[in-house]
Amino acid sequence: QVQLVESGGGLVQAGGSLRLSCAASGFSLIHYAIGWFRQAPGKQREGIACTPETDGPTSNVYSVSGRFTASRDNAKNTAYLQINGVTPEDTALYYCAPVSDGCSGYRTRRLDFVSWGQGTQVTVSL
Repeated sequence: QVQLVESGGGLVQAGGSLRLSCAASGFSLIHYAIGWFRQAPGKQREGIACTPETDGPTSNVYSVSGRFTASRDNAKNTAYLQINGVTPEDTALYYCAPVSDGCSGYRTRRLDFVSWGQGTQVTVSL
């Protein structure tokens, strides 16, 4: 079964950090850039970060904020999103998805051969 399972969310105080995981099964992440998306209550889902196909230094070059760093471990078939300095505005459901043609247009190039996962909830308290 082709699927992605996000985990690592939870309740965190403002200013804290989280590392979210995105574990793939039924396909190999090595062939795809992986985008991270989030959906806050009452808002549309938005792309926030992306990690290219190859393992390498962590990077936030594709992130909407320098507080978000995407990375991956292809040997574990898992991608990660580090969020530092969380704020209440980061409260949302977080998802990952494979995207086409690398990270340059990841916000609009989700590949739909795998459905959205259930996401992982991040809730930030003051």
